Amino acid sequence: MSFNAKQTSSSIASLASAVLLDSKSSALAKELAGSALSQASTTKQTSARMEELASKILGESGHSQMVLSLAGSVLSQANKER
Repeated sequence: MSFNAKQTSSSIASLASAVLLDSKSSALAKELAGSALSQASTTKQTSARMEELASKILGESGHSQMVLSLAGSVLSQANKER
């Protein structure tokens, strides 16, 4: 695993935590939230699959601001070499 100096911000980590605790959150939102939260206070980076998913979401219309924020956070921690 490559080193990642970027970490999920506390505001995104709080959002991700709330999404995971909300039974009404979509599976997509929960997947993004889990990825974002796993990168809080660690050097883990986004997986290639999550990078592709986040990129796809950001290129589509119709997603909530919450989902877009999570996707942006996940994508910002992607491996630039990919």
